[in-house]
Amino acid sequence: MTSIPTKQPNRKHGSPYDRGSADRYYQRKFEPHYYPDGTGKGLRVTAELMHRDELKEYSLGYWEEDDRKDYE
Repeated sequence: MTSIPTKQPNRKHGSPYDRGSADRYYQRKFEPHYYPDGTGKGLRVTAELMHRDELKEYSLGYWEEDDRKDYE
C-alpha cells in the first residue's frame, strides 16, 4: 500500500500558518492574514485577498496551536 504524501504547511515567519498560530497563542481573535516578506514587514495580506489554500493554512495554524501566552 502506498501512502499519499500530504503537503506540509509553510511555517516560515509571517506565513499564514505562522500568523494563525501566533494569533491563537496570544489569544487574539481569528482574523486570517499574513506577511509575504515576514511578520510586520511590507504588505499585510488580509482574508479578502488570500487564496483558499492560504486561508486553510491560517486556520490550521490557529486551531493546532495548543499553547497560550500566560499574561499573569
